[in-house]
Amino acid sequence: MFNAAELRLFRYTAVLLSLVALTALIAIVAWSLGWILSTFYNLLLSLSIAGILALVLHPVVNFLETRLRLPRWLAIMLLMAIFFLGVGALLFFLVPTLTAQIVQLVTALPETLARWEDHFSFYFPEISAMISERLEAGNGGESESSLEVTGETVMSYLGILAGISFVPLFLFFALLSGDSLRGKASELLSIFQGRTQQKLLYFMDVFVGYMTAFFQGQLMIAMIMGALYALSFTLIGLQYGVLAGLVLGLLNIVPFLGTLIGLLVILPLAYLQPDGGIELLMLTVLAFAVIQLIESWLLTPKIMSNRSGLHPALVIISLFFWGTALNGIIGMVLAIPLTAFFVAIWGEIKSSLKHALSSREDARP
Repeated sequence: MFNAAELRLFRYTAVLLSLVALTALIAIVAWSLGWILSTFYNLLLSLSIAGILALVLHPVVNFLETRLRLPRWLAIMLLMAIFFLGVGALLFFLVPTLTAQIVQLVTALPETLARWEDHFSFYFPEISAMISERLEAGNGGESESSLEVTGETVMSYLGILAGISFVPLFLFFALLSGDSLRGKASELLSIFQGRTQQKLLYFMDVFVGYMTAFFQGQLMIAMIMGALYALSFTLIGLQYGVLAGLVLGLLNIVPFLGTLIGLLVILPLAYLQPDGGIELLMLTVLAFAVIQLIESWLLTPKIMSNRSGLHPALVIISLFFWGTALNGIIGMVLAIPLTAFFVAIWGEIKSSLKHALSSREDARP
């Protein structure tokens, strides 16, 4: 009925329609994921925190269960009691210092911002004047909705706190399930063929392995770096040193995030504080350099052992990509395991394609 040119045209049209349908499907899936993340952000945040803690604490539960011969639920309750008591004891010793520094920071914040503004206006008058004009032009429209924006911000923070309050409950049930989750996943995948089921279970094991290795190591690195930051900032006389050091250590759960924010915030603070200047600025830079060298040459090789296998440039790109794709902190926390997981999938696909092409070439006469 059709000649060769018409058949070729129909074939190209079918391929084009398939590509359009695939693009539309990807766009719909991305929009659906974005809607789910924005709607259930607090729930997903608490589930993510509980899942990360469950991966980190799962070996400890198994140790208590096997060595002490305790029921699993009792081992979990004992571990959670030790964990929260340890966190509470740490806060008990640090809260007076942290409270004093927070009060001091809130009290001195207007004066500090004014001093920063004067310094910026003196060295960059044109940029400062342009920013002031823009702010004055937008004050009229923003003042009307300031109360509404403040109310929404307060409600969002209350929602986050309410979601985080469920973390211990989610953590208990996640630890209680233990290795049975893999069996349930195997039952759900039983509708696929045996080879496909094995591949999916393999990729699931790879993802869980990356998540466990990354967070077990990164949490330890973050705690050590937080202690080093707090100690070094206190020794050189930086204001709010303990508070800043612990916050930067906590942010280093996401690789490079604490260092980047520290360089952007702590260096101006060191230079512009009342007894600061070039000397304190250089001491702060030296503290950052020494701690970063300790992290790069000692902590990460010994604790992480390059388990992710990702280039540092790819790590930074993945942080920005997943932070944007997954709407904030969840994406940045999960960026490295997700990237390593997809790199592993791509490696499996590439090896399968090479094997198929080599088999096809060998089959030729």
